[in-house]
Amino acid sequence: MITLPVILPVRTGLALPRDRQRSATTRHRRLRLAVAASIVVLGVAASACGSGSTAAPTSPTSTPTPAPSTATTASPAGTARQQAVEAYLGMWRDVAAVATTSDWQSPRLAAHATGDALQVLSRQLYADRYNGLVSKGTPTNAPVAQSVDSPYEPKTVVIRDCSDATHWLKYRADTGQPADSESGGKHLINAEVKLAVDGSWRVTRFAVEGTGSC
Repeated sequence: MITLPVILPVRTGLALPRDRQRSATTRHRRLRLAVAASIVVLGVAASACGSGSTAAPTSPTSTPTPAPSTATTASPAGTARQQAVEAYLGMWRDVAAVATTSDWQSPRLAAHATGDALQVLSRQLYADRYNGLVSKGTPTNAPVAQSVDSPYEPKTVVIRDCSDATHWLKYRADTGQPADSESGGKHLINAEVKLAVDGSWRVTRFAVEGTGSC
């Protein structure tokens, strides 16, 4: 609030000297000018405060926090299980391909098998070649990784498989006639798959049970 000075009224019936009248008039004019100037200054300040020309304060911007990655890394044991199963299936694909000619010396046999497993496969194919037999078709496998020797640095995986050899049969190489009177069936297979020194997984041992064992 602006408080204006109080102007005392001039008492009636009394005449002021002319010099005093001029002095009083001058003071009144100065007072009115001062009040007017104060009002003008206050009006300008109020206008500046209420004007929309001044930009509104903005809140500081913050860098968005990146969302956490949803990618997960497979455990060593899980990776070992997967790679061991792939090696096991690869071995039977190799055997089915090589058995069409009973090529017991094919280097493909060593791609997914080693040790006792490789020797068993080579001997069986050698026997088929000697007896004039070949195999046609492919087996159907359903392997499951039963166990891993270590959760952190796995090197051995045990696999259990129920293999169906219904459409994988032996035939006479010279006549193309079936060599067996009985059709194939399902066989339980237990296999051991190990990590090789080159970082690959290979089947080292396996045992095939009789027809109808699974």
